[in-house]
Amino acid sequence: MLASKLLGVCVRYTKNREEAEDCLQEAFIKIFQNLTTYKNEGSFEGWARKITVNVLLDYLKSRKSFQNSFDVLEVENYIPDKSDSHGNLLKQDVVSVINMLPDGKKTIFNMYVVEGFSHKEIAEMLKISEGTSKSQLSKAKEMLIELHKKHNAIANVAS
Repeated sequence: MLASKLLGVCVRYTKNREEAEDCLQEAFIKIFQNLTTYKNEGSFEGWARKITVNVLLDYLKSRKSFQNSFDVLEVENYIPDKSDSHGNLLKQDVVSVINMLPDGKKTIFNMYVVEGFSHKEIAEMLKISEGTSKSQLSKAKEMLIELHKKHNAIANVAS
């Protein structure tokens, strides 16, 4: 159960399932290596998720595209549970659209909206300013809205 939840986290940060599975494997290695540091404060899943996110950030930082990429709503409210006849995005469509974001924007969107990190925490983890985190989140949301509009326009033409 924990593996499937953490794999979901990995899929949101990476470009494909192979990368996600590699990161998940690395995360579990780190989790097992650090089991003695877990202090039973908060949930084990939350502790493991934070380690997983740190593994993902290390992975993304190692990729040149992430290093150069720093230049709405809650996900649950943004993603409908199922499709409807009005052209609303399916959950898997939203994940696909999020994956179209540049790595930096996608990472900050995931960290803030999905994982619940504050801008201060994101700034510390990514070694950027809080303002950069806020700006990248705003730009990510704008891009998602534009991509959503394009999806609706295509859906309307197709019907």
